[in-house]
Amino acid sequence: MLGCVLRKMCWKRTGARRGVCTRQPAPRVRFAPSPTGFLHLGGLRTALYNYLFAKQRGGAFILRLEDTDRARLLPGAADAIEDMLEWAGVPPDESSRRGGDYGPYVQSERLPLYSQTAAALLQTGHAYYCFCSNQRLDLLKREAQRSGHVPRYDNRCRRLQPEQVQQRLAQGVPAVVRFKLASGAEPFQDMVFGWTRHEVAAVEGDPIILKADGFPTYHLASVVDDHHMRVSHVLRGSEWLISTAKHLQLFRALGWTPPAYAHLPLLLNRDGSKLSKRQGDIFIQRFREQGVLPETLLDLVTHAGSGFDNNRIGRRLEELVCEFNISKITTHSALLDLDKLHEFNRSCPLVKAVTHVNEQNPSILSVLHCTISARRSVWSVTRPHKPQPGAAQRRYTGIQGLSAVMCVWCRVHLQRRIEDEEKCAVLRDELRQRVLHTHGSQISDRAVLEPLYIQRVLELRKGHVCSLRELLNHMHAYLWIRPRVTRQQLQEVSAEAENIAAAVIQLVASGGSFESTEHLNTELKLIASRLKHTKYSGMMRVLRLALSAQQQGPSVAEMMLSLGEQEVCVRLQKALEQTGTT
Repeated sequence: MLGCVLRKMCWKRTGARRGVCTRQPAPRVRFAPSPTGFLHLGGLRTALYNYLFAKQRGGAFILRLEDTDRARLLPGAADAIEDMLEWAGVPPDESSRRGGDYGPYVQSERLPLYSQTAAALLQTGHAYYCFCSNQRLDLLKREAQRSGHVPRYDNRCRRLQPEQVQQRLAQGVPAVVRFKLASGAEPFQDMVFGWTRHEVAAVEGDPIILKADGFPTYHLASVVDDHHMRVSHVLRGSEWLISTAKHLQLFRALGWTPPAYAHLPLLLNRDGSKLSKRQGDIFIQRFREQGVLPETLLDLVTHAGSGFDNNRIGRRLEELVCEFNISKITTHSALLDLDKLHEFNRSCPLVKAVTHVNEQNPSILSVLHCTISARRSVWSVTRPHKPQPGAAQRRYTGIQGLSAVMCVWCRVHLQRRIEDEEKCAVLRDELRQRVLHTHGSQISDRAVLEPLYIQRVLELRKGHVCSLRELLNHMHAYLWIRPRVTRQQLQEVSAEAENIAAAVIQLVASGGSFESTEHLNTELKLIASRLKHTKYSGMMRVLRLALSAQQQGPSVAEMMLSLGEQEVCVRLQKALEQTGTT
């Protein structure tokens, strides 16, 4: 923790002499999604890294909504994005909802600022009006594709004379504003990719910065907003690396100082394609509905995305803040096998081995880290890719078999929540609501909704389940619903079923030990030793059937401890009294 405090007090800029500590102003970073879709894993990783960078250095984390693509806006997405950031534990310091000194934080509310900036660029000769129709632009595109070239604008309107421009404006001809790209390329230092240069004017036409409807494109809006919101560092996806050359030219034309840039490697699908907002299985809301804890998702995306001295699992948010090291971010993109993400494979030996992880036994986490790291080394492959600055190839890390690893993460973080008194109270309330929603009409004893009962269930099941949702499945239905089991069913398992039930009821009546599964197992083995024709295993099958109407699940002793002494007696008695078929 001392290292984390020192980083907040004093940190060095990229390129500073190693070992020299230079006091700098607190950084201001921003996460700027477009509300054309809901927050997904890739967006969460970008937001998280901005949050970690800011919090480690005592800075501010800004949420800015880039809603200039009016045709693709999704109703409700803007609010949902901030909702999911808050749920994940990485809320912004400044946003449309929270306010701040540099708002508005929605681009559609800042249109006059973009128009003024575009006018300034026109005045200085760094931009020009373009009157080319969509039909002409489509023709240019088709001709380029036919000849095997990359489509690009031919800068035709750059050559218009001032009187021609004024004449067309007076006639009301629709016009956009384009920025004049300068030839040549000045290198810049990216905090992840190092020294980089892109001669964009050689491969692209002049970009549109202000559309005919008065809305800016990303290039102008991001530059204007980063300047006026005093953003000091831009951490964004590496798909924007090439565009940075254009943005730096805009900053220079406007006479503004640009922020420092850090382009983050992407999280990709297993086929190498970019995660898409149209993939419903990667939305954060989907994970929340499935009972995945926010800590688990944060752990997952940081484990996949580098940026730490070691890649251990089980870090809390405060540990992520303290241990984050931007110099450790690699250019490797991570492949996520999303088809396996939700399997939560129960048969994996790695998962079976983890039955108890806590602060008193941190070595288990170390073993898990070693095991998972070894598996990841098998999943890493090198694939040819389009050239990137300073590298002819990009190394990909494929996270295959993610179900087992994901389940480990879920168990670790769920157990930590259960062991935290304040967070466990929230879990109790949530589980109670889920039980009512799932089993409400079938609950015969409202005692199962009491905090003490739910707390006991959580304590006994921690280390065994990955999410609260698991406690609502068929295997755990006995916790909330009294089963209907007949005496005949019990006698089919053992002719001594009545004696077994009576002995357990007597055990409870005499104050038998319900302190722990170990003590209770000792008592049950003693009862089994007195039976004439039924072995211990047969007795367990009788009790399991009577208590849960199932043939598998948690141990019988755990079932009895979860249900409590009174409920155990009620269920055994009802089973003996029930005749006929269920």
